[in-house]
Amino acid sequence: MNAAQQIKLKSGLKSGKSIISELSIRKPLTGDLRGIKLVDFIELDIDSLAKVLPRITTPSIAEHEVYTLDLIDLSEITRVIAGFLSETSNSATMESPAE
Repeated sequence: MNAAQQIKLKSGLKSGKSIISELSIRKPLTGDLRGIKLVDFIELDIDSLAKVLPRITTPSIAEHEVYTLDLIDLSEITRVIAGFLSETSNSATMESPAE
C-alpha cells in the first residue's frame, strides 16, 4: 500500500466556506500520534482519529470537522488507516528472520 491514499467523500465535508470532496490521507508517522494512546488509535477510536486526521490529511481538516463526517465517509477513512496499520504488521512479519 502507498504512503498516501486518495479518497472521494460521498457526502463532502463543509470546511469554512468550501466543501471538501476529496482527501489525501498519508500514513501516520510516529510524531503524528503524539498526545494519544496508541492502543486507542489502533482500535480506530473516534476521539483519537479526530486528533490525528488533521495531521495526516490534505487538505487538512479540523478536529471538530472530523465529528461532522458522514458515517460512510468515516468508514472509508478508517478502512484506509486500518490498511496502513496492517501493512506495518505485514512488513514487520516479512522482514523478520526465519527461526
